[in-house]
Amino acid sequence: MTVALTGHGLTLEAVLRVARDGEGAELAPEARAAMTAARSVVEQALADGREVYGLTTGVGARKRFRSGGGADAFNRRLLLDHRVGQGPPVPDDVARAATLLAANHLAAGWAGARPELAEALAASLDGPAPAVRVYGSVGMGDVAPLADLAHGALGDLPLAAGEALALISSNAFSTALAALALADAERLLDALDVGGALDLEAFGGNLSILDPAADTARPAAGTSATAAHLRELLAGSALWDDGAARNLQDPLSFRCLPAVHGAARDAHAYALAHLELELNAHQGNPLVTADGRVVAVGSFDVLALAAALDLMRIALAPALTCAAERALKLLQGAFSGLPEGLGERTGLAEPAYSEFGVALLALAGEARLLAAPVSIDAGSSTHHEGIEDHVTFAPLAARRLAEQVGLGERLLAIELVLGAQATDLRGAALGSGTRTAYEEVRRLVPFTSADDHAPQDLEPVRALVRSGTLR
Repeated sequence: MTVALTGHGLTLEAVLRVARDGEGAELAPEARAAMTAARSVVEQALADGREVYGLTTGVGARKRFRSGGGADAFNRRLLLDHRVGQGPPVPDDVARAATLLAANHLAAGWAGARPELAEALAASLDGPAPAVRVYGSVGMGDVAPLADLAHGALGDLPLAAGEALALISSNAFSTALAALALADAERLLDALDVGGALDLEAFGGNLSILDPAADTARPAAGTSATAAHLRELLAGSALWDDGAARNLQDPLSFRCLPAVHGAARDAHAYALAHLELELNAHQGNPLVTADGRVVAVGSFDVLALAAALDLMRIALAPALTCAAERALKLLQGAFSGLPEGLGERTGLAEPAYSEFGVALLALAGEARLLAAPVSIDAGSSTHHEGIEDHVTFAPLAARRLAEQVGLGERLLAIELVLGAQATDLRGAALGSGTRTAYEEVRRLVPFTSADDHAPQDLEPVRALVRSGTLR
């Protein structure tokens, strides 16, 4: 399949197909017509001798200087001079997603570029991903990474007036990072529900927390969705039987599971709404309007997306902390009623799974540190004569979410293995969903007996989480 780029209607699902499944893209005929019409407005402005930012002038503090020499030479130099990114290249899926989004941004016609540019970007998806360095953007138009992208994807394609600015002033890089991170976060949220349900089985938890009356009395969308998912996972569990719960009320990390995961789901829905807008929004400067004007704007400001990503990390951190706390309580006989460290029997001198508690604390601690908001940071009034005095740090907001999700996947891998060990020790009948999850984990990590050492490598379980099988 090939994604048709129109500048409108691009979905996250299509971004994932191109970024991770190797699908291609092409410029739709209606987009070619829109870009041609918009370019004619730009050409008319040039013919009229009008002063237009980035078209007939330099950029930043050099906006008061007219661009000299040929258009291609000036735009090529502008592109190369903005290649100031630092660090290693981003993964190929990020570079491919950013290439797709850059092409889709041009396809709408708002940037006033020729259709040949969008076609060339789309065609580059059939080859190696461009080398785009990870550091250097403050999220007010991803100029440094997009200069890398354009240089790698377009080669020596001649550039017309204003096209270098059109290529580098969008937020295609930030939006690509956000799209992949939010897709991975959604998969993690579903898998965290599975881990939480298995914890309830392993702990002998009290399922009164899933009474539908709680949803009616407090109709929060995310909380209700989480509770419904947990009821489905635990269908048929012995924990529904009268008197099955070990405690009248469990610790809060168990008892508040629907609310904690629900808050993360609500934050994800909020962030996803902002992402879906940015996938097809104008993100540059200037703007070529439908009525034939070239207007100076600040559409490269994606503060709403950056703040939404901050909220996502803030809401995900407690979910990961509570997952760690539940797993830690499974390791402690005083809480779980099982052998200390989930050893095969009581009285063993060997630590069994106890030392995984340290890893849980480390992963949860790092995840919390990554939750600190970045969109509140300020720009510098000293750069470009004080013009660029505001930033969003959208790329950092997205990168931190991706890193937080990665930590969460590893934390969940430990949680699932401990949950499987504890359910074996407790021996109660599992629900339909938790039984399936247990079997998937046991396919990778067998029961640890008194004669065995704890598993040394949980990356296969992390791969299980990333595969989406647990959904």
